[in-house]
Amino acid sequence: MRSFSWVETFADKIKKEEYLKDVFYVAKELLLGAYLCSSIDNKFTVGKITELEVYIGAEDKASHAYPNKKTPRNEVMFEAGGKSYVFFVYGMHNQFNVVTSPKNTANAILIRSLEPVFGIEIMKERRKTDNILNLTTGPGKLCKALAITREHNALDLTGNTLWISPKSENVEVIADKRIGIDYAKEYKDKPWRFMIKNNKFISKKPSSEKS
Repeated sequence: MRSFSWVETFADKIKKEEYLKDVFYVAKELLLGAYLCSSIDNKFTVGKITELEVYIGAEDKASHAYPNKKTPRNEVMFEAGGKSYVFFVYGMHNQFNVVTSPKNTANAILIRSLEPVFGIEIMKERRKTDNILNLTTGPGKLCKALAITREHNALDLTGNTLWISPKSENVEVIADKRIGIDYAKEYKDKPWRFMIKNNKFISKKPSSEKS
C-alpha cells in the first residue's frame, strides 16, 4: 500500500487564470477557506485562509500602488495575477499578499490570518509559542510560522515553494473595515476586510462581534 502524504493532499493548486478574475471574487470565493501551503527549508506547513484584505492600486489610498504608481518595491503588483507580493514593515515583519487581476491592474490581497492545519509543531518552533490561537493570527505571525520572507517576493503561486490549494468546502463570509490604515482618508473605512464567520483564528474581531 502506498504511504499517505500530506503534500499530496494539498497538491492541487488554484490555477493561474483564476487569479486574473475580479479581485473581490478572488478574495471571497477563491481564497477564503483555501489553504496556503509552504514548502521551505524542506519543511511543509499549511494553514486555512480565514481573513484577508483587498487593496486596489488605481483608487485605493491604502494601496502601495496608489495611484497606479510603479516603484521598485511594488513592481510585482503590476504583473498578471498569481504571484506573491511580500513586503517588510516596522523593521521586523514580513507580510504576504496575493497579486490578482490582469497585468498592470496592481490589485493585491493581503493574507491576514490562517487556521493552522499541518506542520503545527514546526510553526510553534518558528514562532516560539505553544499558543495555537496566536500562531498565525496576524500577517507577520503567519509569515514567520510558514517561513515566508522577502526572498519569496514575486514567486509564481502555481510553483512548489508557495501555493494555494483550493478550499474543500464553502464558507460564510463577513466583511469589516481594514486594519491600520487611518492614513487612507476616505478609504480607511471601506469594508474590504473579509473573514470566515465565527472562525476563532482571526487577527481582530469584526465590529459585529464586539460588545
